[in-house]
Amino acid sequence: MSGVLAPPRGTSVAGVAELEAAARNVREHIVDMCAGQEGGHLGGSMSLVEILVALYFDVMRIDPARPRDPDRDTLLLSKGHGGIGLYAALAERGFFPAAQLAGYGGSGSEFMAHPHPEVPGVEMPTGSLGHGLALGVGSALADRLDRSDRRTFVIMGDGELQEGSVWEAAMAASGHGLDNLTAVIDRNGLQITGRTETVVGLEPLAERWRAFGWSTTEVDGHDLGALTSALREPPEPGRPTMVIARTVKGKGLPFIEGQARSHYARLGERQHRRALAVLRACGTEGGK
Repeated sequence: MSGVLAPPRGTSVAGVAELEAAARNVREHIVDMCAGQEGGHLGGSMSLVEILVALYFDVMRIDPARPRDPDRDTLLLSKGHGGIGLYAALAERGFFPAAQLAGYGGSGSEFMAHPHPEVPGVEMPTGSLGHGLALGVGSALADRLDRSDRRTFVIMGDGELQEGSVWEAAMAASGHGLDNLTAVIDRNGLQITGRTETVVGLEPLAERWRAFGWSTTEVDGHDLGALTSALREPPEPGRPTMVIARTVKGKGLPFIEGQARSHYARLGERQHRRALAVLRACGTEGGK
C-alpha cells in the first residue's frame, strides 16, 4: 500500500481486505518500536490502528509525496501518546520509508514518544491532553475563511474528555457550525490510572455530544467497513461530526488486551517474538 497517492474525495484506494492487511502491518511496526530500548505507548496505539488506517488509506484527501499540499485534509492526534501508532500508519501509507522507524527513541531522532512535526505527515506537536479539539476548531475555521473544502479530523482519547477544554471546544465547534470538522474518540475505556468510568464517568457519552450540538454516531472501532462508512458519511449541514469508536486497548495482542498495564511497555526479546507471532498468525487466518 505504501506510496499510493490519495484518491479524489469520494473514492477509495483500497477494499476492506487491503485495509485489514495495512492494519496488520501497522500493528507490527508498533510492536517493533515497543521492542526498542525506550519502549512505547503500546496499548493506546494498538487501539488506534483501524481508526488511523480508515482515515489515511480511505477517507482523507492526502498525498504522501506532498505532505504539505495546501489542498490536503488535516489530521490532529490529540491523544499524542499514541504517536507510535501515527508514525506506523504514516510509514505504511508511504510518507517515509518504514525502515526509518528503527530510529524511534534514539538520540536526536525525530521519532519521539509524542508526535513531532519534523516527521512528514505530522501537522503539529500534540500530547498535552485536552488541546487537540480546540486546535481542530481553529483549523476548520481557517479553512472556512479560505473558502476551502479541506476537512479537519481530530482523534481523541476517552480519558482526555475529562479535561474541561474539550467541552469548551465542543461548544465552539457547534456554535460556529463547523461541518468541516470531524472528531473520533478512541473509546477503549481505559486510562493510565484505570477504567474511565471509575475515574470520572463519561457515559452516556453519545448523548452528551448530541447535547453539545454534534452529529454523533457509535461504531465498532476495529471494524474497518463500519469505520470507513461512518467517516465517509456526508456531514450534517451546520453541525460538526463525532464518531465514537468502541475499541480495545492493546487490540491484536490477547495477552495484554483490555489491560491498563499495557499503557506503556518495553517488550523484551521473547515478548517481541511472541507478539509478532500472534499478529502474523491472525493475518494468516484472515483475522484482525
